[in-house]
Amino acid sequence: MSSSVKIFAGSASENLGNKIVRAYGQELGNMKNSRFSDGEFQISYEESIRGNDVFLIQSTMPPADNLMELLLMIDAAKRASANKIIAVIPYFGFARQDRKDKPRVAIGAKLVANLLTAAGVDRVMTMDLHADQIQGFFEVPVDHLFASSIFLPYINSLDTNNLVMAAPDTGGTKRANAYAKYLNVDLAICYKQRKVANQIENMTVIGDVEGKDILLVDDIIDTAGTLTKAADMMIDKGAKSVSAMCTHAVLSGPAYDRLEASHIKELIVTDTIPLAQKCDKIKVLTVADLFADVIHSAINYQSISKYFIIS
Repeated sequence: MSSSVKIFAGSASENLGNKIVRAYGQELGNMKNSRFSDGEFQISYEESIRGNDVFLIQSTMPPADNLMELLLMIDAAKRASANKIIAVIPYFGFARQDRKDKPRVAIGAKLVANLLTAAGVDRVMTMDLHADQIQGFFEVPVDHLFASSIFLPYINSLDTNNLVMAAPDTGGTKRANAYAKYLNVDLAICYKQRKVANQIENMTVIGDVEGKDILLVDDIIDTAGTLTKAADMMIDKGAKSVSAMCTHAVLSGPAYDRLEASHIKELIVTDTIPLAQKCDKIKVLTVADLFADVIHSAINYQSISKYFIIS
């Protein structure tokens, strides 16, 4: 294994970082996060990284300290004369703010891209961005990975004879349709209307779900309002069972209570975000092997296109 590669993990992704380095074949680098009494913190590398290719693993979900910690990790690595700095961001926070959807609002995803670039990052690795165009916000290369390479083997292990892929909203139609085409199954779509964020006004189902095993697919599950309402509606329309699949398990607010009370039989997620609490309905698939393989490919200048099964 090349001695020029060092991998570090921020506090938000320490468990995932340990899994990634085990899959890669080395140990996490020694990094210290010192906190002052007022909450301010300082990042320091406790070993030399001069001339090394440094991979920094940190998801940037709330609180904003997670993003700030990654920025400090990048800046400290740059000032310690690292050769290349690659930010491995399994969950890219602020991705839902990818455009001006009403007057006088920020484009948060672009701001985060600017911050990462200004801090000194040379490359970004991330997974299932909420909007594909966010890649274009960066002036450095972006490896945008897809959880489909993890989800598909699991789906294929299930009985798919009666399967229908479904999108919980029209924004997820492209993703659900890609799975449906690959698996050669039917597609259903939920159409929702909102007056304010995280509050659904009404929802309808497009497609035949009667007697079918439904698999809802999305990139982010936050309060679980959309997903659980879609699942319950599928059952009302005669579906035999409803499962769900989501890359980033944000699961904030009443999400866990809603999942427990819903008709969702199983929620399949990845570990890009650590779960806040245990839930018997949630099945976690790790992204560690995928990121370890992509890091290895990046170091050896190899293609990673084989991981784009469904994009």
